[in-house]
Amino acid sequence: MLDRYNRSITYLRISVTDRCNLRCTYCMPEEGVTLKNHSDILSYEDILKIVKQAVKMGITKYRLTGGEPLVRKDITLLIRQLGAQKGLKELTLTTNGVLLEEMADDLKKSGLDRINISLDTLDPLKYQKLTRIGKLSRVLRGIDAVIDVGFRGTKLNMVVIPGTNTNEIADMKQFCRRKGLRLQRINHYSLNNIKSMSKQYRAERPLACNVCNRIRLTADGRLKPCLFSNLEIPVEMNHIGECIKRAILSKPEHGTVCTSRQNWQIGG
Repeated sequence: MLDRYNRSITYLRISVTDRCNLRCTYCMPEEGVTLKNHSDILSYEDILKIVKQAVKMGITKYRLTGGEPLVRKDITLLIRQLGAQKGLKELTLTTNGVLLEEMADDLKKSGLDRINISLDTLDPLKYQKLTRIGKLSRVLRGIDAVIDVGFRGTKLNMVVIPGTNTNEIADMKQFCRRKGLRLQRINHYSLNNIKSMSKQYRAERPLACNVCNRIRLTADGRLKPCLFSNLEIPVEMNHIGECIKRAILSKPEHGTVCTSRQNWQIGG
């Protein structure tokens, strides 16, 4: 389906939880966050209903995000259900990698097509400082597990933070070449102002507004037409198609600012 600016919207990012097992400095406050009640989060049944309708409307690519999607119980059940939908062409997931060592095999068997792993540094001390509570060794073992079970096209998402990790870009490229991974650099930004985005270094993400092909579904059941916008459309389960259409046609030409939510509530 085309939006008002002739962009074909074929990609839906689905946040399945606002919970996370890290506390990254650019994403979450150190003290953690007030989590939503389980009853306020979309059920797997509701997510499946939304995806079934979205596929009928020409949305063919889906990505599960969080928070951290792997902390949600029985996530592989949802993956199997989504992957069985006729017309769905690609089902992917973005994770911080902490749980991949234990879950990579089950994710592969569930039918997941591809994984993106968020990793901003190869320095253990810097990783612990950036994530506040994380251990780099767990993520590295998780990367190896993803490779061992046969995932292909795996990307490493590196948020490029001036003054913090820009001196590691070359090392990260070399690491990816050695492991058969693809490096995807993400310009550091604040949702409070799209102009805050550092463009000092070349990066693949975020996409330029004129080629953006995505909308987002939050864990509490709201469609976000644009990452850098406060606009949200609550999903009415009896009128899913109308809500998706409204979200697509409400997509602004250019993003500016989002003050109503933070990163962990949207899924990037």
